[in-house]
Amino acid sequence: MDRSKLQGDAAPTAEGLPPDVIVSPDTRRGERLPPGQSRTRKWPILDASGPPRIDLAAWRFEIRGQTAQTASWNWEEFLALPRTRVFADFHCVTRWSRLGNLWEGVSTRELVARAGGALPDARYVMVHGYDNGYTTNLPIADFLSEDALVALFHDGEAITAEHGGPARLIVPKLYAWKSAKWVAGVELLRADRAGFWEDNGYHMRGDPWTQERFSNS
Repeated sequence: MDRSKLQGDAAPTAEGLPPDVIVSPDTRRGERLPPGQSRTRKWPILDASGPPRIDLAAWRFEIRGQTAQTASWNWEEFLALPRTRVFADFHCVTRWSRLGNLWEGVSTRELVARAGGALPDARYVMVHGYDNGYTTNLPIADFLSEDALVALFHDGEAITAEHGGPARLIVPKLYAWKSAKWVAGVELLRADRAGFWEDNGYHMRGDPWTQERFSNS
């Protein structure tokens, strides 16, 4: 548990944010907690196998598959890409939600555009992580949502290794296991393919608002 990220009693709202911040639509709902979720003021630490050891000198992020071209960046090049900020809620499949997170990083739309755009038959995305070959899959429409990004900062601070740093995917509209920590790249696919947790019984999409937790949901 990261106690340095403890929130106040009132959940943060988008009121007063600078106009350049993208506000995730779900933060504007009258009821921001999806069914079966409870708010936590803390910032729990959960993952499949613990933080991997990442050498920034060797770090790369790559986009491949059903794009016009393969694109990749080293750490310094990635830091130089245009940034976006997103205010979003965060829902873990284990039934806790942290409301009102401010993320900063590179939008997924920006990254795909720099790979020449998605080909017409691209329908899904496989996300790859640095942690023992971790993968997770999601529809390309969710991956390219306006509020989806590869985040470098959370609430104004660099994302720590325990929370997925140096860079993690954030897709606010899906359960948090789809927002892969320690992200290494993405592969655009014609057909859906199960990732790590999906291959172990978790839902292929993971919409918190319809409780798509497991494959039989």
